[in-house]
Amino acid sequence: MTTLIARDELQAEIAAGAVIVIDALPKSYYVQQHLPTAINIVEEDVAALAAVLLRDVDAPIVTYCSNEACANSGRVATRLEALGYRNVRKYREGIQDWVDAGLPTEGAAAA
Repeated sequence: MTTLIARDELQAEIAAGAVIVIDALPKSYYVQQHLPTAINIVEEDVAALAAVLLRDVDAPIVTYCSNEACANSGRVATRLEALGYRNVRKYREGIQDWVDAGLPTEGAAAA
């Protein structure tokens, strides 16, 4: 099971540039709004994109999606772990929690 990360810890790691953040939602949602620095990788693209975008299997990675009910982030995390990535965590509360806390986002909605 993927380790969880809390909002405050994720916020600090993003600010420090110490984490790769993966938005596991479909591209249309990503384009509208995503966490700062996040890249978009959906479950079916993990195998193809991981080798290109995530070259270091020991790099700290955090996946997220909409909210606690959304399973996308868990699926992406599981696929990454199956490919040998060793430092994958999940922000279970997702972008809904981030936005509700008044934290900044990127994308069309943030402009």
